[in-house]
Amino acid sequence: MFALSLSRADHVRRYSIVQLTPSGWEVRCQEDQTLCRLDRYDDWHRVERALQAFQREADELTRSGWQVSSNVAEPLNR
Repeated sequence: MFALSLSRADHVRRYSIVQLTPSGWEVRCQEDQTLCRLDRYDDWHRVERALQAFQREADELTRSGWQVSSNVAEPLNR
């Protein structure tokens, strides 16, 4: 499982990747109350690319002043 929340002023951005049963993963990004991305993958490589994109975006946001408000990073099961 992966979950990351960033905040700046009154704005919150949340990223998550959760494993679905019986197989696959749900990739989600939400800004404030708006769902920006919701994908379901059964291909591990797509999940890896989504995670890398989330990490790059979070790095850019923290450089521009956003603060990490919560971060959960457990190994994702392939």
